[in-house]
Amino acid sequence: MNARATTLLRGSLGLVFVWFGALKAADVTPVADLVADTVPWLDRDLLLVALGSAEIALGAALWLGRWLRWVAAAAVAHLLGTFLVLVVQPHAAFQAGNPLLLTIEGEFVVKNLVLITACLVLMSTERPRQLLDIGDSPDQARSAIGSPSTD
Repeated sequence: MNARATTLLRGSLGLVFVWFGALKAADVTPVADLVADTVPWLDRDLLLVALGSAEIALGAALWLGRWLRWVAAAAVAHLLGTFLVLVVQPHAAFQAGNPLLLTIEGEFVVKNLVLITACLVLMSTERPRQLLDIGDSPDQARSAIGSPSTD
């Protein structure tokens, strides 16, 4: 995959996570009640701050690009949690109980399939670093570190 495309994907995902996380942490997100009602046994204010902080941290980690597989895996796990809305609050996600007719809240949750897929793409693009041997040719070294060939 093109390195620029991967960088753009990391940046855009990071932006979305930081932005949505900041809205939750500041309790100004329009989905605050939806989130809180999905896990009513947790304190609303603590839940929003914790989720918001986690999303901000994930977004910042995506921007940094370190340990990308782990960060993207954590983001996938976090995003999978949003599907609890479909189970715990189907009345909020579906019109007249029909799973093909989403409400605005349902669309908000289902769009996370795209974010999950983007995270899976990032997980697949990071290549483990290969160790270089003293006798490696310049082409082998470029290949190991992921640098483009100068040919």
